[in-house]
Amino acid sequence: MRPSRMFAVGVTALTMGLAATISAIPAQAASTVHYVALGDSYSAGTGAGSNSGSCERSPNAYAALWAAANSPASFTFVACNGATTSDVINSQLSSLSSSTTLVSVTAGGNDAGFSSVLETCVLSSTSTCESAVAAAQQYVNTTLPGNLNTMLTDIRAHAPNAKIIVLDYPVFYDLSVWFCLGLSSTDHQVIDNGINDMDGVIQTAAVKNGDTFADVRAQFSGHELCDDAGWLNSVTIPIGNSYHPTATGQKDGYFPVLSAAAASVGQ
Repeated sequence: MRPSRMFAVGVTALTMGLAATISAIPAQAASTVHYVALGDSYSAGTGAGSNSGSCERSPNAYAALWAAANSPASFTFVACNGATTSDVINSQLSSLSSSTTLVSVTAGGNDAGFSSVLETCVLSSTSTCESAVAAAQQYVNTTLPGNLNTMLTDIRAHAPNAKIIVLDYPVFYDLSVWFCLGLSSTDHQVIDNGINDMDGVIQTAAVKNGDTFADVRAQFSGHELCDDAGWLNSVTIPIGNSYHPTATGQKDGYFPVLSAAAASVGQ
């Protein structure tokens, strides 16, 4: 056999062997995750920048960041600023189906009227703030559990095959900081107590419904209002951004917590 023909045969054999080897390596499977992000302003990303539309959704929101990092088969972003548990039920659940495999949600704060409570605390006396928080806590402990249970039951009915991740809210003030402009230290304490109370109710509802509770409070520790490296907007303009996570709060606060909770989805 002439050298040129021997070389051609050798190349052909090498090519066929390489092709066989490549075909034996499993291709990277396309994502099977169908993700729907429900909830209120904390899920929509209000205050995180580049907000748009009446729902003030942001590409910096934790849900959008997770979708960008994980390339799910589909991503539906319906979280909306101001949404209550009833709003989630009535306006957002149509995005779910039996093919949905991942759902995230924050809800409960608007049910308790916490934005108006914070407005009261900012504009009024400490005693008035304490009364407003106490009234909200009464609602949180008597009415909110039923609201959350109904919402989570309805989410499960619409997305029976999904992992449902229920996230909570960070406390707003680092009580270890001895000096902080604005509200009094008593105001800070009662506001944080109110948030912790609500987060406990959210956790109980998630566990009761067999869902995954994802607690962001430890992740935000040391990055609350009054901290040098805070991840929350203080009282600001536009006023609706106040007490919401910044872009950093979404990226370094909420996103890692969601990512850890969703790690097994699609595997």
